[in-house]
Amino acid sequence: MKLKILIIAILITGFISKDVSYDRFHPGKEWKDDRGEHINAHGGGFLTVDDTYYWFGEHKIGGKEGNKAQVGVGVYSSKDLYNWKNEGIALSVHENPDSPLVKGCVIERPKVIYNEKTGKFVMWFHHELKGKGYESALTGLAVSDQVTGPYTYVKSVNPNPGIWPANYPDSMKTKPVNLEELKAWSPEWKEAVVDGIFLRRDFERGQMARDMTLFVDDDGKAYHFYSSENNQTLHVAELSEDYLSHTGNYTRVLAGQQNEAPAVFKKDGKYYMFSSGLTGWKPNPGKSAVADHPLGPWTALGNPCRGTEEENMTTFWSQSTYVIPVIGKKEAFIYVGDRWTPENPIDGKYIFLPVEFEGSMPILRWYDQWDISRLE
Repeated sequence: MKLKILIIAILITGFISKDVSYDRFHPGKEWKDDRGEHINAHGGGFLTVDDTYYWFGEHKIGGKEGNKAQVGVGVYSSKDLYNWKNEGIALSVHENPDSPLVKGCVIERPKVIYNEKTGKFVMWFHHELKGKGYESALTGLAVSDQVTGPYTYVKSVNPNPGIWPANYPDSMKTKPVNLEELKAWSPEWKEAVVDGIFLRRDFERGQMARDMTLFVDDDGKAYHFYSSENNQTLHVAELSEDYLSHTGNYTRVLAGQQNEAPAVFKKDGKYYMFSSGLTGWKPNPGKSAVADHPLGPWTALGNPCRGTEEENMTTFWSQSTYVIPVIGKKEAFIYVGDRWTPENPIDGKYIFLPVEFEGSMPILRWYDQWDISRLE
């Protein structure tokens, strides 16, 4: 009898542990979905459809191999941003070794936007070919008729081959590319980077495209922000009307300032961006910038964090990935960052913090817990 009671108690306890409900954010803590499992959507992007939020991200597994794409891109849905339903795998990797999306390639920072003219959901992501480390620096494309997928892989490209950025001076276009003559990180090397030596190197094949985000403006035009030129300079590229290709209209942004992990939003007619520096998986001081147009010019604003010295130096131990506009609130936004755990990537946690302002500068403060009423 006691054994039966014990078994029933265990079953009940197990059932209850899955029935988790949240009414606020707990940044950096374990965050369970409707199945009672920690949300598995790293480097995430968010899309709102009617009254529902969708969260797309890298599906990780345990161990260092989890840093590569072993499953694909996961997707979750929520009505309130606190409680998330696991909607499954939106984009799957393949066993076919001839597929660019073969298991073991790299898929990072997937972002999805909706094209009202075509009725298609369009996903772009950072894509590295299997076995080639990070040398491919491609951006991948997949599409679906349904927000949760399945998404069909279309292509991977190095953007804008044979096209110069709109803001690149003619006087620079014929300068030689002599990287072997430059000592890395020397003043001469840094000057050459700002002048676009990597841009010129990659002119024919197309530009490098790593950490990325997408932004759709009020007029329906979409823009692709990505870390390029050996991660030294951001590019902002206009997408075609169907969002399936680049128009060739693009700009270099914050040249030589080493920005990764761009996250973009619009407030009061201004465009704002959070980003990070280059320290691999380790967190670093956050960055922010502002512009009057997505293509720039962009002006650096400095570190947005307002905390302890250690918090400011690590962006609250996170790296930016997206800024969520809150449904039903006028120009209210949430910063989303990742706490990476490369030794066991499935354990990575998420940082949701309210975007606040000091004058015209977006700032971030730490809250152990908070709810959306703070954005009133």
